[in-house]
Amino acid sequence: MNSKDKRNNTAQSNKTNTKQDILAGIKLLLMDVDGVMTDGKITYTDSGEEIKSFSVKDGLGLRLLMDSGVKAGIITGRSSGALKARCKNLGIDILYDGIKDKKEALNTILALHNMDYQETAFAGDDLPDIEVMKMCGISFAVADAAKEVADNADFITVHRGGDGAVREICEEILKAKGIWYKIIESFNHEDLNRECFIK
Repeated sequence: MNSKDKRNNTAQSNKTNTKQDILAGIKLLLMDVDGVMTDGKITYTDSGEEIKSFSVKDGLGLRLLMDSGVKAGIITGRSSGALKARCKNLGIDILYDGIKDKKEALNTILALHNMDYQETAFAGDDLPDIEVMKMCGISFAVADAAKEVADNADFITVHRGGDGAVREICEEILKAKGIWYKIIESFNHEDLNRECFIK
C-alpha cells in the first residue's frame, strides 16, 4: 500500500498518521466494480452477454474481512449478472448497481446500516468515485486509477484493479485492526474449517 506522496511499499497515510486510527475503526468497505474488483475490461459474447473476471485472492480477502465483522458492499454505475453472481458467491448483500448518483447510494447505505461516514472506506478508480471517496473516512485508489482519483485518495494500492488491489485493501484494514496476523496463525492449524473461506 502506497501513500500519495511517497510511493513505497510501506503503508502510510496521504494526510496524517491519524488515518491509521480511522482505518482501525472501519466497519464498512464499499467499492466500485469495474477497474477495482475487475481490470476494467468488458468482454461481450456474440449473444451480447457481458463477461467479467474476478480475482480469487480478492475474494478470499473480502471473506476474511467480512468474517472479522467488517461489512463489504458495492456501489457501481453498471449492472451485470456476473456481478450479482459474484456477490452471491461471496455473501455480499450490499449491492447498489446501475447507480447514477453514488453520493445518494452512500447516504442510503449508511442510513440503513446505522453507520457513519468516518466508519466507512471506499475504493475507486475513476472520476465518478471521487465525490464518495471524499465523503468517507478512508479512501483507496487502485494502482492504475485515474490521476485525479489517486490525488484524492488516502491510500494507493500497489496492485492494479482486478489483480489483487481489493485483497491488499482488505489486508490493510485487518492489519490496522490487529487481526491479520491472528488470521495467518489460524491457517496453520490443521483443524481450521476452510469451507468458510469460499473464494
